[in-house]
Amino acid sequence: MRVLSIVGARPQFVKLAPVAAAFATAGDVEHVIVHTGQHYDERMSDVFFADLRIPDPDVHLGVGSGSHGVQTGAMLAALDGVIDEHRPDWVLVYGDTNSTLAGAVAAVKLHVPVAHLEAGLRSFNRRMPEEHNRVLTDHAADLLLPPTEVALQHLVHEGLGDRSVVVGDVMTDVCFRVRDAVRDDAPELPEGVTVEGGYLLSTIHRAENTDDPDRLRALVTALQALPLPVVLLAHPRLVARCAEFGIALEQGAVRAATPLPYPQMVAAVLHSRGVVTDSGGLQKEAFLLGVPCTTLRTETEWVETLVDGWNVLDPDFERVAEVAVRPVPTAAQAAPYGDGHAAERVTEVLRERLPSR
Repeated sequence: MRVLSIVGARPQFVKLAPVAAAFATAGDVEHVIVHTGQHYDERMSDVFFADLRIPDPDVHLGVGSGSHGVQTGAMLAALDGVIDEHRPDWVLVYGDTNSTLAGAVAAVKLHVPVAHLEAGLRSFNRRMPEEHNRVLTDHAADLLLPPTEVALQHLVHEGLGDRSVVVGDVMTDVCFRVRDAVRDDAPELPEGVTVEGGYLLSTIHRAENTDDPDRLRALVTALQALPLPVVLLAHPRLVARCAEFGIALEQGAVRAATPLPYPQMVAAVLHSRGVVTDSGGLQKEAFLLGVPCTTLRTETEWVETLVDGWNVLDPDFERVAEVAVRPVPTAAQAAPYGDGHAAERVTEVLRERLPSR
């Protein structure tokens, strides 16, 4: 069985890690990895392959940045030849990025079967480009691999249940593995921030929070007013927008730092008092690591994290000073994202649903 994985952004590299390992263990999978170059900054891209022990990409498209249309179009143009050369049994796309949509469209146009890992997530916010990507990909794909029962029900509601199989969440696989490896490691923190003194970990990158100067200024001001140091892992998009709008990041509580390699990021979350983010992946990682999260959005795709207050939505930044430092919930935590063996089930389902050539 030949599987061609298409990835291009940090959350996809995390998802790719356990899948690549499961394919290698299976023995009957020829795995071709295509990196679109959507995240071209080494700190957001190449370092993840090394830190998560992912094989080097077989193909690197080097697409780089651009508007959604320009970036997606460049990927489509480049992927035609790659898919035609390798003629895989499956094109496997991950999550909800422009790389995902481009991979799905390129494959279906060439009549190559597409499987969508992390299918069925819905924010129901059509202003988010990620929502367009995931909905369009789900309806184009031949096989949908939702991580949870909630995601499956979204697909059933859209008439896609017959091509859907719940496999669990592959990010749980890698998060648990890394958690166990770094549990006792000291986190990499900016000068003056200590575990003993307490800190919050933050990431901000979504367009709805960064592209409007008034909203971004209000968000940064809210972070700067928090009662604990805020270790802000500054995404390149955030840095660029703050420079463009004349917003100073490092004031008040905020201590800006460069994005961390995944193992160091997990260690930083584990030792934090809480997470403040607009990232879908980090919301779930905080939940899996038993750390309260405050999400600066109106909605979340990972609704399971909201149970018992593990995750709290604060779209207008009005409650962040209160909820970001709330205690850890005392109720026993459920396990909606699986047991850490999702990638093995992905391999099994791809094999079972292998289309006839």
